[in-house]
Amino acid sequence: MHSHSTGFVLTRQSRDSQGQTEIILWVKTDEGPVRLVIRGDKPVCFIPVTQQTQAQQLLRQAQIRTCWRDVKLSSFDHQPMVACYCETLRDSHQIPPLLAANSIACYESDVRLADRFLMERFIRGGVVFTGKPITKGGYLEYQQAKAKAGEYQPVLSMVSLDIECSEKGILYSVGLHSERDSRVIMVGDPQQIENVDQYDWIQWVDDEKALLLALEVWFQQFDPDIVIGWSVIDFDFRLLLKRAEWHNLSLRIGRGKQTPHWRQSNKNSQQGFISIPGRVVLDGIDTLKTATYNFRSWSLESVSQELLGEGKSIHNVHDRMAEINHMFKHDKVSLARYNLQDCKLVTRIFDHTHLLDFVIERSRLTGVEMDRVGGSVAAFTNLYLPQLHRAGYVAPNLESENWIASPGGYVMDSKPGLYNSVLVLDFKSLYPSIIRSFRIDPMGLVEGLLLEEGKADNQAIAGFRGGQFHREKHFLPQMIEALWTARDKAKRDGEKAFSQAIKIIMNSFYGVLGSSGCRFFDHRLASSITMRGHEIMKTTRELIEAKGYDVIYGDTDSTFVSLKSAHSVTEADKIGHALVEHINAWWTEHLAQEYGLQSALEIEYETHYQKFLMPTIRGQETGSKKRYAGLIDRNGKQEIIFKGLETVRTDWTVLAQEFQQTLYHKVFHNEDVEEYIRDYVERTNSGEFDSKLIYRKRLRRKLEEYQKNVPPHVRAARQADAINEKLGRPLQYQHGGWIEYVITLNGPEPKEAMLTAIDYQHYIDKQLKPVADGILPFIGTSFEELIAPQMGLF
Repeated sequence: MHSHSTGFVLTRQSRDSQGQTEIILWVKTDEGPVRLVIRGDKPVCFIPVTQQTQAQQLLRQAQIRTCWRDVKLSSFDHQPMVACYCETLRDSHQIPPLLAANSIACYESDVRLADRFLMERFIRGGVVFTGKPITKGGYLEYQQAKAKAGEYQPVLSMVSLDIECSEKGILYSVGLHSERDSRVIMVGDPQQIENVDQYDWIQWVDDEKALLLALEVWFQQFDPDIVIGWSVIDFDFRLLLKRAEWHNLSLRIGRGKQTPHWRQSNKNSQQGFISIPGRVVLDGIDTLKTATYNFRSWSLESVSQELLGEGKSIHNVHDRMAEINHMFKHDKVSLARYNLQDCKLVTRIFDHTHLLDFVIERSRLTGVEMDRVGGSVAAFTNLYLPQLHRAGYVAPNLESENWIASPGGYVMDSKPGLYNSVLVLDFKSLYPSIIRSFRIDPMGLVEGLLLEEGKADNQAIAGFRGGQFHREKHFLPQMIEALWTARDKAKRDGEKAFSQAIKIIMNSFYGVLGSSGCRFFDHRLASSITMRGHEIMKTTRELIEAKGYDVIYGDTDSTFVSLKSAHSVTEADKIGHALVEHINAWWTEHLAQEYGLQSALEIEYETHYQKFLMPTIRGQETGSKKRYAGLIDRNGKQEIIFKGLETVRTDWTVLAQEFQQTLYHKVFHNEDVEEYIRDYVERTNSGEFDSKLIYRKRLRRKLEEYQKNVPPHVRAARQADAINEKLGRPLQYQHGGWIEYVITLNGPEPKEAMLTAIDYQHYIDKQLKPVADGILPFIGTSFEELIAPQMGLF
């Protein structure tokens, strides 16, 4: 009896079993977890018809069983292809090196079996399946399963996991926080705890092995779909698996009591990946990065502080380790609290940023696995390959040899100055709109190159660097259009996570075409986007200047326009809207006239800065790029926006940042600054601001690798570890990490172990002076002039 069901794909695996392949999909359904077993799907690669006989002989000699099928497909250089199928994954891995050694081309051999199965059926998250259901412990298994794309909006259960351990990596406790159950499994004797009954959320176990077994039981009982944590893969799971191995346990925390599978990404990289059948592991840091978040520091404390306005108090690492050891010996309840608090913080960060929704939507839009970090190349390939096959082509292979860089975004030389009334006009999603308007597409390039160039219907559209594009045969413009429409709808419905997911995917398509890590990379594609962007920005500038305004800066898709005198908000808005209308109409007409195309280019009026500073490059007359500050009026409240300046950069001290914010405020409001600057310098000198003098910098390499020139933060770190060694504490900075230091009369010294007096002159010259001289020349003075000692009258 075959029944139809719908669900959402959580994990995918493929393996060989009894001489054929097996794809295992774990699916979340309304009825609970389901394991689909799809047998006998044959791995495939494509080989030029001219090399078929030679390839068949080679594979026969190697005793690899293959079957060959004529397909109506050709490569991008128009060679007819034939499909070569084999029985097992093991065989499929042997084919490419064997053919390569004999100079036989072989295409798409790197597409993984489970990925191809889903992609060719356009399955993206949602799936409809049939098969023979068998009831197992805690899940249903479908044998002889068949699957196709379906719509399903999953509700996934999530647990936040965090471990505490000794510095040697011996486990003390595991915190688990989920909607159904929140607890800490702790090694210890409840007999020794006062009022132990109050702490029913602590589960006591005798030793480390019992802790791991209790964890297995927890996963089987509460059965979460998603496991989250902070560095949860590279720290928590890595250690859990290591300790399990030491105790000869297989840690059956997967669905159906399956064991996790760990793999290192490669020899040199520290990064590991974990797959747990039926469960998805999402690391908070990686997932936030994938959703394009950025933080000054990625520690759980500072991300919680920044996002939630709270976090635990930060301690020095040594003290922290000592504190954890102390709590484990003398105050286990506090350790358990601390442990669970971390779990809850991670859950709150996920809730606050809607990360799980983001990951689900990204899967539904592109078909990439939920735990895929980055994944823009995979997303593009998933969406593009199946359409390409239906149009008669096989995909090209990665070409690392003939890589030619394409120019980056447009950046104009700025005109430095302190301005009244500057408008910012932005093209909405410039690169995606160029792809839509000019039909930029990998297959469109291949098809376009076969045509004459011109603007008639049967002629190709001109690109750059020899690229030209077919008017009808393409997929990318429609893919972008569909995402564009979905994004506008998501914005209207206030679905932030969904809108963000679409924006990232849409913008990544250009990045993919411009990256040598993508099989569709072609410099003619990328250049036809970026160079068209340059042309659009330059022409737009001319259109604005013809209206009598000054363009003082331009950057990728933004144009900064000086209205040449102070305007009220109403006047500025009126001009902004008029310019936008004029520019959009001009491009619509230009594209129709020049290329016979419909324009998707759309410039928007973004901001009116009442005061605007475009600084010069330090010590030069020329204007800087990507650095400016401006005063805006937000709903009657004035605020200063800083871009690329000291205030928003992590490598400047709080001293400089607070100074800059107040100074700019005064200049923008035409207040006198002389008194303020002198006073600030005096107070710095008198030690009033000592807590604001800390530099915080990251050691990107191991300490011993800094040989030739040793930067200040490395000197500080070496000193800190020398002191650690003297005190018999574990060394802290040998393998990188963050160091906090101050500049003393003796040079850089670590904050926690300063021996010498602070060098205030350094801070005045290197932190205050550059900030002041970024703006003072525009009001006719300089830092030196203002703080020079007053000459008395004799």
